[in-house]
Amino acid sequence: MRHAITLVALLAALLLPGCATNPVTGDQDFVLMSEQQELDLGKEYNQQVLKQYDKVDDPALQDYVQRIGQELAAVSHRSDIPYHFTVLDSTEVNAFALPGGYVYITRGILGYFNSEAELAGVLGHEIGHVTARHSVRQYSAATASSILGTILLAQAGGGQAAADLFQTVQLAAMRGYGRDQELQADRLGAQYLARAGYDSDAMMDVIRLLSDQEQYEVRQAKKEGREPNTYHGVFATHPDNDERLKTVIRAAKKYQAPNARPDGHAEYLRHIDGLTFGPGTKQGVVEHHAFLHRELDTGLRAPDDWTIVNQPQQLVFQAPGDQARMVVTMGQADGKRAPRELLAAHLSGANMADAHTVSAGPLPGYTGIATQRTKLGDRRVRHAVVRKGDQAWYFAGVTREGDAFQRYDDAFMSIIRSLHALSPAERERAAPLHINVITAAAGTRYEDLARRAPERVENPAARLRLLNGDWPRGEPAAGRLMKVLQ
Repeated sequence: MRHAITLVALLAALLLPGCATNPVTGDQDFVLMSEQQELDLGKEYNQQVLKQYDKVDDPALQDYVQRIGQELAAVSHRSDIPYHFTVLDSTEVNAFALPGGYVYITRGILGYFNSEAELAGVLGHEIGHVTARHSVRQYSAATASSILGTILLAQAGGGQAAADLFQTVQLAAMRGYGRDQELQADRLGAQYLARAGYDSDAMMDVIRLLSDQEQYEVRQAKKEGREPNTYHGVFATHPDNDERLKTVIRAAKKYQAPNARPDGHAEYLRHIDGLTFGPGTKQGVVEHHAFLHRELDTGLRAPDDWTIVNQPQQLVFQAPGDQARMVVTMGQADGKRAPRELLAAHLSGANMADAHTVSAGPLPGYTGIATQRTKLGDRRVRHAVVRKGDQAWYFAGVTREGDAFQRYDDAFMSIIRSLHALSPAERERAAPLHINVITAAAGTRYEDLARRAPERVENPAARLRLLNGDWPRGEPAAGRLMKVLQ
């Protein structure tokens, strides 16, 4: 009982000072940290983000995004805190902000912008999350909802609780904070655009292009049986029909100078000319039912009617209708341990039936079938490991219906046996795609450009229209700089 009273007292002591004036609205917000604690938390979380993502290795591009971001931050409601802007080497179409002025934008989203003003619109939106302290409020709510979180905050502890809180804040930042807070960030972003000298209508332009990207991506992802890759996913209605959005952007006009600065179309394209589009050498590529990874010198093949989803930490091979899946991950092979030992360690010594050696060409492996208990009944899982030098490739295949395992086991084994070193032709095909900036000539048409696009670009005419802001049926204007993929 005494411990319970102590915890209640601790919770009350923490919650009593939990109000602060919001820098944007002037209202009292429920928060559980001071501004200095927010800055310290942002610094800590930044280190964790940079463990998950690499930075884009382009100093000129990093400096350019940093400069635009700092110009916007200087006219924001919290211009007195330090801001940090980082371009992440990720195919995700996203940008997000964490506590304390840490703003991230992915190269995946940069490929869709066509002007400096559009880049500034997204950076301004993310700065709006910082100035309105959305992540701080999210953190405070998550902390107050759990006694464990409260103890963590009071005692500056670590461990799993700290990791859970970081995940809560990061997921909210990356996936959006809800329509009202996203709309507030749009309003603030439009204000900061106007105060920095841009035309605030650029906010509508960037929302329109991201809405187009989302509509296209949702359809493509449904066809391929994967999650869509979109920015926050808040554009459920077309922005032309969103009166609230148009109202908040129009309201920013009062902050705008009589002569807005140019939108920076040519300057922006100059900075992204040569930028990797889609998976880079660190991610590998999917082409013709094959996964090819230049840096790891490794390829895998799927059965003809299967699809491959290339995720950051794993490959997922999917049967038609998602009736079966095989998940492939890679780790380091410990010393000279045999495949049998590697798989036993990977599965923590779980019992397997039909365990035996397997080979992928000259590469040694080991496989077996384990039984996994689920709420829907027992499931057989085909496990395997194939050793390639100091790489250990792990496979786990399962079916949606328990009695379907035998029908798909041959496909599981074919994926396992397909692991191989790349041929010279495959190394060439595994080269990343890059954005190349050209000048449209009179009569240039997307269908003509699509015929010259690399084979692995799906629906190339539609993709090029998206990249150039002409989706779904536009054509390039003669003399305009535009993007193609090479």
